Amino acid sequence: MVEELRNIHREVLPNGLTVITEQMEHIRSISIGIWVKAGSRDEDPQWNGISHFIEHMVFKGTKNRSAEQIARQVDSIGGNMDAFTAKECICFNVKVLDEHLPVALDVLSDLVLNPVFDVQDIGRERGVILEEIKMEEDNPDYLVHEIFTQNFWKDHPLGKPILGTRDTVRKFEQPVVLGSYSQSFAPGNLIVSAAGHLDHAKFVELAAKHFSHMKPFKNGFHSQPPKVVPRIIMRNKQSLEQVQICIGVPSHPIAHEKRYASYVLNTLLGGGMSSRLFQNIRERQGLAYAIYSDLNPYRDTGCLCVYAGTSRESAERVVRSVVSEFRNLKTEPVPEEELRRAKDQLKGSLMLSLESSTARMSNLARQEMYFDRFYGLDELIEKIGSITTEDLQQMANDYFRSDSVAVTVLGNLNGLKISREQLAC
Repeated sequence: MVEELRNIHREVLPNGLTVITEQMEHIRSISIGIWVKAGSRDEDPQWNGISHFIEHMVFKGTKNRSAEQIARQVDSIGGNMDAFTAKECICFNVKVLDEHLPVALDVLSDLVLNPVFDVQDIGRERGVILEEIKMEEDNPDYLVHEIFTQNFWKDHPLGKPILGTRDTVRKFEQPVVLGSYSQSFAPGNLIVSAAGHLDHAKFVELAAKHFSHMKPFKNGFHSQPPKVVPRIIMRNKQSLEQVQICIGVPSHPIAHEKRYASYVLNTLLGGGMSSRLFQNIRERQGLAYAIYSDLNPYRDTGCLCVYAGTSRESAERVVRSVVSEFRNLKTEPVPEEELRRAKDQLKGSLMLSLESSTARMSNLARQEMYFDRFYGLDELIEKIGSITTEDLQQMANDYFRSDSVAVTVLGNLNGLKISREQLAC
């Protein structure tokens, strides 16, 4: 099975593993990613954090290489190797000069296919991740988002932290790690994507050499869609100088046909220095240094979230101002000039974001995960261009409903209260 779009080629190996490449003639680098189509939301709650733990553990040594040999071999070819875990995927990636492709794929596939998960290493790594959790909890921006997410999708794996918790991480032992690894790392659950100065047929041959021995099996992932719980959470933390605020509403899933309108709406609301939130709350009122909105879409749900850091005295005014921006978007059509600016900003950042081989490689894998076909840049730009003022007003009315606004406030609250009435939009 081979599909082609300009210089994008896709092939599925007999065991179900997908290989997808994009040829970029004008550069010398190649980025390769091995993507697992399961992340922290696919974990059993008692083993929350295990995906991220496995992502760390594969670097500790394989049947063929020690941790030091892995690092040395990548450094000796001037490569950049990295990995991350998200709610719905794990990615292992490397970027090298085109001539080093065979070595790079050899090391990367070795990590993913042959980790040893040594008992001593597991013990040490638990300590490392417990430190990582502490470090993140010391970061108020991270912490307020984490508290917000855990309450927004309460009691659902999507709401649980990617890193896990101190309690879950302390319980990770070799059998759990092995069990979780063998369930996630099935060929039908893997995508090998690459972009850069490469030849598709040769790349597929190389990938098949490493991966074709894997036996296909079904792993039955895909947790139920979460229900949103729009609560008001006030969390006191006296050591903080600022009050951290997250205000969010449910938004469309990642592949929803109205997704382009939500990109434009988010850009206009809080996606940059000319956005309404930045101009009104930071520039005109001087109430916050950091204020922005973020769109987090997943396969079956999503969240549009506004973040602000402000003083305790200004917190209520910030909440009121954000809610009044929601209200304005519902009641007043966006002026054509502002709509055009938001679209141009979105198109520009989209084009710039796809200039590197790493970004292209990620884009290939994400489109493969969520869409039934590949969307080229021209098509995306055309879709963004077709969004109208009416589309935005309709979407604002879908999203911004008083009873679905959730708020988390973290800081030295000193009696600060936020009521449901203050969220009426």
